[in-house]
Amino acid sequence: KNSIRRLICSVATDNLPKQVEESKMEAPKEIFLKDYKMPDYYFDRVDLKFSLGEEKTIVSSKIAVFPRVEGSSASLVLNGHDLKLVSVKVNGKEVKKEDYKLDSRYLTLLSPPSGTFTLEIVTEIYPQKNTSLEGLYKSSGNFCTQCEAEGFRKITFYQDRPDIMAKYTCYIEADKSLYPVLLSNGNLINQGDLEGGKHYALWEDPFKKPCYLFALVAGQLESRDDAFTTRSGRQVALRIWTPAQDVPKTVHAMYSLKAAMKWDEDVFGLEYDLDLFNIVA
Repeated sequence: KNSIRRLICSVATDNLPKQVEESKMEAPKEIFLKDYKMPDYYFDRVDLKFSLGEEKTIVSSKIAVFPRVEGSSASLVLNGHDLKLVSVKVNGKEVKKEDYKLDSRYLTLLSPPSGTFTLEIVTEIYPQKNTSLEGLYKSSGNFCTQCEAEGFRKITFYQDRPDIMAKYTCYIEADKSLYPVLLSNGNLINQGDLEGGKHYALWEDPFKKPCYLFALVAGQLESRDDAFTTRSGRQVALRIWTPAQDVPKTVHAMYSLKAAMKWDEDVFGLEYDLDLFNIVA
């Protein structure tokens, strides 16, 4: 199982910038199993890059796409709310405006390649103005995400449905003094300093997951650190991240985490399969 970040947040209540269309309040819509249709396309790998800024955030995605049926001529429909599209490329070439359709809810590629292809999308979002508690937003000066159940579509254009399972990498860059901690799913595989007082972290989740499990946190946090030894003898690093003043309150949380991991092994035979388990509270 993957490490999932649980976030308890409050956010500011500013209005969205003019270039982003306000989401209309919609009544919940019932979804029935009998109406389920398999997707025409699946995603194998998703590489995300976040350039976190004080006025806007640039999100770049590179997606390995393959059709459910080889030779399919179906359009590829991507969900997207409150996003500013910067560019879209297929196999490295800019997609012409007449070859896609864009509205307030969807980006549709009208004639994608019939086989496997690479889709690259750059979007501009405004987390500081996001008051929906979905997607990427600011809380107490920190960047946070909430993607379950349909929040990922507020980060980038994507097939935001749970049957699209893919492996993810996530590259995050931000001002080091403002956001010294950069977190996402999986294992931390690289980090370092950049020019202009920035730094970066590269995370990799080696197991396929739906996009609603994606998580990102960046900000002023400190951690309580411990370790758990799995039944096969692997050492897993455990970290519970909170604002500095709340670290002393996490003793029981760490005890509970270790007990839960042991219980999973004893009852279900499930051993944690990553090198690191992060919780943000």
